[in-house]
Order: sequence, then structure tokens, then C-alpha cells
Amino acid sequence: MRVLIACGGTGGHINPGLAIADIIKKKYPDAEFLFAGTPKGMESKLVPKAGYKLETIKVAGFQRKISLENIGRNAKALAYLATSGRRAKQIIEGFRPDIAIGTGGYAAGPVIRKAARMGIPTAIHEQNAYPGVTNKLLSKEVDYVMLTVEEALKFMDKSRFEYSVTGLPVRSNINTMSREEARKKLGFDDSFTILSFGGSLGAGCINETMTEVVKWHTGKNLPVNHIHGYGGMGKDTFPQAMKEAGIPLKSDRLRITEYINDMDVCLAAADLVICRSGASTLAELEAAGKASILIPSPIVAGNHQFHNAMVLGKAGAAVVIEQKDVTNERMIAEIEKLYNDSEKVKAMSESAAKLHLTDTNDRILEVVAKLVKKAQNGNR
Repeated sequence: MRVLIACGGTGGHINPGLAIADIIKKKYPDAEFLFAGTPKGMESKLVPKAGYKLETIKVAGFQRKISLENIGRNAKALAYLATSGRRAKQIIEGFRPDIAIGTGGYAAGPVIRKAARMGIPTAIHEQNAYPGVTNKLLSKEVDYVMLTVEEALKFMDKSRFEYSVTGLPVRSNINTMSREEARKKLGFDDSFTILSFGGSLGAGCINETMTEVVKWHTGKNLPVNHIHGYGGMGKDTFPQAMKEAGIPLKSDRLRITEYINDMDVCLAAADLVICRSGASTLAELEAAGKASILIPSPIVAGNHQFHNAMVLGKAGAAVVIEQKDVTNERMIAEIEKLYNDSEKVKAMSESAAKLHLTDTNDRILEVVAKLVKKAQNGNR
């Protein structure tokens, strides 16, 4: 069996594509895989690093805001659009896939559209509660749509496709360690533990407010352990702010670092997580069963992080604070409420765990089996 997977742009689209490939490979060990993506996106590094072959296609999105720079970008996007269909056909004819799956990003558009029109059984996976433009368009052409959460259907024409709520695959090492083991590994005692981060690049808003949060609980000498990843964006400012406040980056209660490379351990150790609300992050919070304070990024397509966060907010698993409403005082007040109410934290954690689909891999494989059956029946 030959499987074509198209994705690109951000880790939020690429990692689910890689995870789906791994799931299929486990079930069908003889399957061959080819990824299609852009030559300059993150996929150009992540896909080969994961051991999969990548064919590239030049494609870009159109910019809506009018400026000289965007006029140039739109001219380039138009030029790519003119050649993308031909390149997609080249990739498909060269590999001759039995099935094709798209996980979002601009590269998925022309490749999955062409595959569907060439009669190849196709599916897409939508990670967010508010679907991306590419997947919205492709949903009208593919055989099956896989959704992380059912809320996404509100923004799609479900009469046009067969769908399945599969959830989002998470890293296999999430939720494999007990809280006690994790804290021991980190050198922490059994006190209330906060994990905060803004992703690999960091988030200015989260860094700024965490500076004051760390000052608050260390200044009051509270029994609070705190892990914070400030990311590339905070590498100059955050350590300096700690230095000025006389707070060490590492102590019996603090671990402040640019990147968190052992997220599985840190998640297991945490009582409360403070972060953005990208789909993969939230899937891991659910898998680990963690209470959270979510600050959706306001600069993402379709404000999808807000919609993602509200799924947890409405379920009682998270406190959602829009970035425009974040103040140091409010953040400290929200943390203090939870610090003083272990039953509330426990209830939020249980609500998060209830959102986690434990059979995501099986649900994805059910869709793959339908595609394979369709291919075998000659519906190509």
C-alpha cells in the first residue's frame, strides 16, 4: 500500500501528518509513504528527520491586508497557483498512491484536490475547533473528514462529506509517568506545581505575566514549584528580569529554561498548566488530565486558538483569558484561587481527562481502512 500525506507550514499541521503515518505504519508495516509539502516550510526539516521522503510543491497563501509587500506576496502566490496543479499531478503520477491524506496547510490544497479529482480515495484531518481555509475547501472534495473536535462542524457543510471525530494523536510518552515520579525526577517536593510556556518561540504576553507570577510566589515564600519555558522570544529579557529580581533560574522550586525538552515529565509533574491553546498542546493537556489557564494567541488564522480553548473552558477544564484581558493582577488572582482550592483543580483535571479520546489511533485506522477498501474496489 502506498500512502501520500500532504501537509505543511507549521508544526500544528506537520506533526499530525507524521503521527498518522506512524499509526498506519504500525498497522500496515509494508506500507510505503510519501509526504508532499513546501520546500521552505518546517516540513522540509521535520519530515526527513522522522525518516519519511518529501516531495516539494511551491504554494503560498494570499494576503488580505493591502500593502506594497503583500502585493508582491500575492503576485508570487498567484504564480505558484498557476503551476501547483501541474506539480501536484507530477507528484501523484510519480508515486501512484493508493490513498491520500491531508492534514492542513497550503501544500495540502492542490495535492489532495488533485488526488480526489484523479479518483484516489482521500481524507483530511482537521486539528482545530475552527477549521482552516484549506480544509474547509477540501472538505467538499474528499471522501472522509477526520475531526479533532465536533465543534468544527459548526463551520463546515457536513452534508458534503462523511466525517468521524477521531481526536488528535499525541506523543506516545505523554501520561506514562506518575506525578510523584516526575517530581522526583525534576528534584521537586510534592508542593503545588505550575508549568508555564509559550511554545518554542515563546510568547511575550505569557513571559511578561510569568515574571510577576514568579516574583509573587517566591516573594511570599509560598510552597510552589514552577517550571517556565520562555522560548526564543524571551532569551534576552526573561533571565535578565529574574536576575534583577534576585531570583535564580534553577533552585529546589524553580526550573526556568529557554526550551522544555522533557515536556512529558513536566506535564506529569504539574498541577496547573499556563499556555497558549494550539490543538496539539490541548490534546496533550487532555491526555495528561491537567487543569489549565489558557491564553489563546490572537494572531492566528480565524482566531482558531480561542475556539480551541473554549472547548476546554465550556467543559470546566480550563480558565480562558483572552490576551487583551491579561493583567498581572488577574493572572495572580486566578492562580491564587486554584492554589487555595485543590478540589477545584482536581475537578478541572478530571474534566480535561474526560475530553481525551483514548482510542484516537483506532478511529484514524477505521477511516484508513475505509479508504483502503475503496481503493481495492477500484473506486479510483
